[in-house]
Amino acid sequence: MQLQKYLAELLGTFALTLAVWLSIGFSMPLSTPLIAAITLGLFVYTVGHVSGAHLNPAITCALISINKIKPQDGALYIVAQFLGAMLAMIVGRMLTGETVQVGASNSLAVGTAEALGALFFAFGVASVAYKKVQMPASGIVVGGSLLLGIYVALSLSNGVLNPAVALGIGSLNPMYILGPVIGAVAGMWAFRFLSDEK
Repeated sequence: MQLQKYLAELLGTFALTLAVWLSIGFSMPLSTPLIAAITLGLFVYTVGHVSGAHLNPAITCALISINKIKPQDGALYIVAQFLGAMLAMIVGRMLTGETVQVGASNSLAVGTAEALGALFFAFGVASVAYKKVQMPASGIVVGGSLLLGIYVALSLSNGVLNPAVALGIGSLNPMYILGPVIGAVAGMWAFRFLSDEK
C-alpha cells in the first residue's frame, strides 16, 4: 500500500488547496477557515486509514519528530503534498483565470502567528496520532483543531498553517514554511509531554 499512501496525500492536499483557492477567489457561502476545516476533516475520514491524512508538510515533520512516521516515508509524503498543492494552483488558475495571494508581510509577527496557530492545530492532531480520540471523532477533532489554529493566526497571517497550501495559493513567504513547522513540532511535543506519552 506504499503508492496508495502517497497518492492519498497528493489527492487530499490537492483538494484542500483547491478548496482554499476557490473560496478566496469566489464569494463562497462558507468562510475559508470553515471550508478548510471541513475538507481536512472529510479526508481524515476517507483516507485516514490509508495515509493518516496529514495533507500538510508541517504536520508530517512534526509526526516524524515524535516517531509516528519514518523519515523516508515522511519525505515522500511531503513531496506528494507539494505536488498536490502545485496541481491545485494550476487547476485554480485554469478555473478562475487569475492568481490569489494571502497578502501577509514577510515579518516575524507573521511567522509567530503561523507558529501559534500550528501549535494548537498539531496539539489536536497529536491526540488522534496517540489514539486518545476514538476513530469516529477523529475528523471532527482534526478539523476543529485546524479551525481553532486558523482563527488564532488569522488577524496577523491569514491563518494558512500549511506550507504546501501557502505555495499552492502563490505565497513564497518563508514565514509560511518556518512558522507552521516550528509550531507543529512544538504542539506535538506539548501533547506528548502532557499525556506522558513515549
